[in-house]
Amino acid sequence: MTSAAFTTTSPDTRSRPSPLIFCILAALVLLAYLPTLTQPLLEDDYPNIVQARVWGPVSGWPEMFRTPVFRLRATQYVLINGVYQLFGMHAPAYYAVMILLHTLNVWLIYALGIWPMLGFDLSAWAAAFFAVYEGHQEAIMWFSGSAEPLMLLFGLLSLLAWIAFLQRRGWPWYGASLIFFCLALLSKESAIILAPLIGIPLVFDRARWRYAALLAPFAALASLAVLSILQTRFYSFRFRDGSFSFHAPFWLIWPDNFARLFWVWGLLALIAIFIWRPRGYQRIVAIGMSWIGLSLIPYSFLTYSIHIPSRQLCLASLGLAWIVGFAALELYRRYWSSRRALVVAMCILILGENVTYLWTKKRSQFLQRAAPTEQLIALARTTSGPIYIKCFPRTQLIAESALQLMTGRPPSDLVWSESQAASRHATATLCYKDR
Repeated sequence: MTSAAFTTTSPDTRSRPSPLIFCILAALVLLAYLPTLTQPLLEDDYPNIVQARVWGPVSGWPEMFRTPVFRLRATQYVLINGVYQLFGMHAPAYYAVMILLHTLNVWLIYALGIWPMLGFDLSAWAAAFFAVYEGHQEAIMWFSGSAEPLMLLFGLLSLLAWIAFLQRRGWPWYGASLIFFCLALLSKESAIILAPLIGIPLVFDRARWRYAALLAPFAALASLAVLSILQTRFYSFRFRDGSFSFHAPFWLIWPDNFARLFWVWGLLALIAIFIWRPRGYQRIVAIGMSWIGLSLIPYSFLTYSIHIPSRQLCLASLGLAWIVGFAALELYRRYWSSRRALVVAMCILILGENVTYLWTKKRSQFLQRAAPTEQLIALARTTSGPIYIKCFPRTQLIAESALQLMTGRPPSDLVWSESQAASRHATATLCYKDR
């Protein structure tokens, strides 16, 4: 995050976006996630690429939409297949696409400055924080987590078009908002929560309440998505494996993750805001907390962990970014002329903490996740006979998909029992153990 560049526009909420800020935001994203370009693909990426080669092409869409479990991830399969067709199994290309997706989302967050409740000064600081914030890093550093930034992308486009319509820019904007909302619903099951999120601008602007009835189509589309999800509850692995349940302790998961999201920058921002009490602070804090609270609802029914995975905090992080961005903007306005070093130091501290965490701890964790499949691939490239998988901390589907995609060898080249290894004269044995 920088200092003066983020307040080149007037404090008036009618200020316009600056091309310079778009460039700075892109640079911040690249700075935060540049090491990802040297990261290998992770375990779930391989079976997802195999499936995307079937469902991603236009010819595979009918089959995909006849499969209720996966049709609400349609945009992800189309994206994965597109990258595969263009770049094959070149891992840097997949991560470059994720960085591009994140950059687009950051730019759209800045573009939300068209909403008078925010303005471009605040949205610039919020976008800068969102660009480097490590709390949702899995949504960028794991290609199979692309459903989250895709949902956010189309959700932000829908929200922007809706706000443009509310500003009397014409009915085509309303139609565009509905179209983008449908694409969001086809990106992730949790996109249903975008229906009430899109209504937030009406809640905080009584003059626009007459448009409330126009939210009905959004609610209807979200209801259809809910019905599609419920249709799969008796056979979907998301319900049957116990990872998601309507009986989950949501009364613990929701408040726990709401509080965790604010540590530590959100907490410091709230303290500063309530000490300074700048004009309009109640409204911004209410908007941010409302957005966070609603965004966490779909993820509050997990059964395998009270802590929501970082990739699933992507949508909620926007509410946090508004609050932190508001505090950063007020810090700038109060001290840039008299204590410039303080403003610069705080920007460097926020940037340094998040980027250092991404470059060190998170990067090492992702490399560790990739290690088993990388070892299997390396072994398969140096031997021509059957490989006995004696111990492997991933599923058989992942191993076979990685072998097929990265070496061109058939899944049958892997044997999974000692008796098969003996009968087929396995020429190599793999036993991966965490170091």
